[in-house]
Amino acid sequence: MSTTVLSEIGSLVTNDPALGDGPLGLRRDAAIVFDGDRVVWVGDSAAAPAADTGIALGGRAVLPGFVESHAHLVFAGDRAAEFAARMAGRPYAAGGIRTTIAATRAASDDELAANLRRLLAESLRAGSTTVECKSGYGQTVADELRAVRIAGAATDEVTLLAAHVPPPEYAGRADDYVALVVDRMIPECAPYARWIDVFCEQGAFDEDHARAVLTAGIAHGLVPRVHGNQLHHGPGVRLAVELGAASVDHVVHVEAADIDALSGSGTVATLLPGADFCTRNRYPDARALLDAGVTVALGADCNPGTSYTTNLPFCLALAVRELGMTPDEAVWSATAGGARALRRTDIGVLSPGARADAIALDAPAHLHLAYRPGVPLISRVWRGGALVVTN
Repeated sequence: MSTTVLSEIGSLVTNDPALGDGPLGLRRDAAIVFDGDRVVWVGDSAAAPAADTGIALGGRAVLPGFVESHAHLVFAGDRAAEFAARMAGRPYAAGGIRTTIAATRAASDDELAANLRRLLAESLRAGSTTVECKSGYGQTVADELRAVRIAGAATDEVTLLAAHVPPPEYAGRADDYVALVVDRMIPECAPYARWIDVFCEQGAFDEDHARAVLTAGIAHGLVPRVHGNQLHHGPGVRLAVELGAASVDHVVHVEAADIDALSGSGTVATLLPGADFCTRNRYPDARALLDAGVTVALGADCNPGTSYTTNLPFCLALAVRELGMTPDEAVWSATAGGARALRRTDIGVLSPGARADAIALDAPAHLHLAYRPGVPLISRVWRGGALVVTN
């Protein structure tokens, strides 16, 4: 175990109001000390204790590592042609996922693992120190099982999304496919996953199907998440709240009753503006959710069809420009909000006892993440107290 002190921090986001100003717990001219993989001290730079390693950041901003709570990274191939067609006017439909299913089934384990590592490295360079990873592009028992095993070798946050869309061989037979998910896939894959997810949407699975999948997952010890209300208004938000889901993700087409349900629940609304940008879908109304007291997370939703980006700073800038969020709200949602969506208290925050996951910006304040969209501002990344990225 060794200690590291980061000093001369121009602006430190702790996300702990007891340590600084406002919800971000903001401190000026600050310092922070890591001991091994944990934060052990936060205070004024002039009062920083000695440590084995000292890094003076010259007025740069520091904030918790981003928490990516929604990602689809076990896949093969891409859908660039589909994207081009969509930009030329063809609307997005959920069935495009089947293209990735075919490519993923044809890929070897090594190919899938190499692609996963590539995308995780991209995410890390963009400041994401925790990344959730879903299955869902195999959709046979064997392919879903290998997906959660491959994901589990790289992250603790593994989600079984076998109920992504009915695969081609089950076209018109969603009931039969759900029976396979419930009877075979969930029992065999549950030991390798933490979460169970379902795409509750027209063209994917209806409310009865989604309920069957989620309740089966719960019975096998998995915690529910829901893809809901992305393309149309539907039952996804209501079902997520009813079943105590950790999060409902997308949350674009909602009504007042959906917002009321979320505001009185422990379910996080995870907004994924990269997907709306890439599909020309309308953006969610983050302002309405936040004003109602809903806990909001931001994710990049990296996937080959509708949001092929691992860059949460880009999505944060979209959230400020298009979703009605303030820069402070967007930063909180991409850090502490993502941690809430994963039911974690040790990440998304920089206070004593938390994991030493942090990023330094080539900028004096976190505001620059939205103020300078598209500029690679991530200067350094620490994960578990280790300096893992230097840009």
